[in-house]
Amino acid sequence: MNDAASIHASALVIDTHADTPQRFLDEGWSFLDELNGGHINLTSARKGNLAAEFFAIWVEPEQHAGNFAHRALALTDAVHEQVRRHASELQLCLSPADILDAKANGKFAIVLGLEGGHAIENDLGLLRTFHRLGIRYMTLTWANNNEWADSSGDAPIHNGLTDFGREVIREMNRLGMMVDISHVSDKTFWDVLETSQTPVIASHSSSRTITPSHRNLTDEQLRALAARGGVALVNFYPAFIDATWQQAWRALKPERDTAFEAASKPFREAGQAVPFHISHQVDREFTSRIPRPPFESLVAHFDHMIQTMGLDHVGIGTDFDGIQELPQGIDSAADLPRITEALFAKGYTAEDLHKILGGNLMRVFAAIQSRAESLTSQPK
Repeated sequence: MNDAASIHASALVIDTHADTPQRFLDEGWSFLDELNGGHINLTSARKGNLAAEFFAIWVEPEQHAGNFAHRALALTDAVHEQVRRHASELQLCLSPADILDAKANGKFAIVLGLEGGHAIENDLGLLRTFHRLGIRYMTLTWANNNEWADSSGDAPIHNGLTDFGREVIREMNRLGMMVDISHVSDKTFWDVLETSQTPVIASHSSSRTITPSHRNLTDEQLRALAARGGVALVNFYPAFIDATWQQAWRALKPERDTAFEAASKPFREAGQAVPFHISHQVDREFTSRIPRPPFESLVAHFDHMIQTMGLDHVGIGTDFDGIQELPQGIDSAADLPRITEALFAKGYTAEDLHKILGGNLMRVFAAIQSRAESLTSQPK
């Protein structure tokens, strides 16, 4: 294999974060349908040689306040229904072995991740229930704090993890569920590394050195994650990968806020929470005013994170269908071979690229599940 196309075609390509389940539930959309404005469907995945996608079960905290677990269960059911209806094309996977089995049988592998610990409603029984339904990682927070962990997108109230938060980590370790630190505060990050008995992942975070953002990871954090055997998966969101785009986006905030207030007024006047798709529509309108960041900005994050963490600790975490815009050259999952092409041009070998494209995630996933078999800690 001495060319990028052959390397990509022979790789097991895995993406650890897409928000597609909302489309299944809220739009009645099928994974076999045309993209219709989305970033990933079965056709684009096949074109991009994407073998497995971790679908995020994400509960918007304002719209679904008091109803977190129900919304998460509804989204989980929507994914299960996709697999049931398209069993010849899709396979729900619970382990690395399942992903390999799906690929061998020509099926697209679907794995589930729970984005935001507020969805378990402070109940370890619900955590175990989600695990039984196929959840294989949990992003501890979203942009909001919950009752047991501080988020990077909120004012700290716990100074990291609470005692119950540590119980959550220990139970995830016992279950073999990957602990995901994307979205957490810096203090929560360090508390998690101190608590977890297994490697930790960042399912969709980029480099804070390249693009300053509370959602990205510092070099110190990247090295610490790698030292514990973990993996960081590069997020494709322009605000996390390109400082120029980020500044232009921030400059539009007053106008965006005014537009959002106008769009949300009917819901507020009716005493209803504002549906997420309303803010998403407003954001898409404003992203159209900003030139998409260059593809090279995304590649720079891969390169820097690999150089900082080592070749065994970086992968792909696109945030497809959860972000309003993608960098130039990436319009859908069909364009993932461009990542391989760009990194190959920088001198990365076929072995290196097979690790980055999916091998690193598979190694960590397997190690966490294997370690769980030897853990005997029980919830209090």
